[in-house]
Amino acid sequence: MPDPVTFDSASARFGLPFLYSGQAQKEVFVNEAFSTTDTLLHCKVEDEAGSPPAEAAEGQTWLVAPGATGDWSGQDGSLACFRAGGWTFIPPCDGLRIFNAASGQENLFFGLWRKASVPLEPLDGTTVDVEARATISSLIAALRVVGVFPTQ
Repeated sequence: MPDPVTFDSASARFGLPFLYSGQAQKEVFVNEAFSTTDTLLHCKVEDEAGSPPAEAAEGQTWLVAPGATGDWSGQDGSLACFRAGGWTFIPPCDGLRIFNAASGQENLFFGLWRKASVPLEPLDGTTVDVEARATISSLIAALRVVGVFPTQ
């Protein structure tokens, strides 16, 4: 006789709760999974911060900065989503991309949060190639438009 099939109680990547047949109050688990999915789908954060904002609207999400304090203490690097009057924290997994609305830049999680920095414009040398500088400036502008570099 084969071994019975066993199921985990939550998904492996983001801990979305699974349902069981005959489970009471299924709507609680389904709503929690939908809420977490809503936070992660096309993920946008307001900004990166080390402490909760004084006022937050339902569904707003922040990236918790290192050394966080207050309600966010111990949640460094997590996404903090304001839901039902409180904070829900979602730890990132490799490959998660977020859009930071304040900087207009995309961040990627791969062991830690990474974001591109703007290269310095070449200024030294005996001969300055105007076309090369114009090309580099155009590339930087294009990468800002797609969120690789900050818009500031």
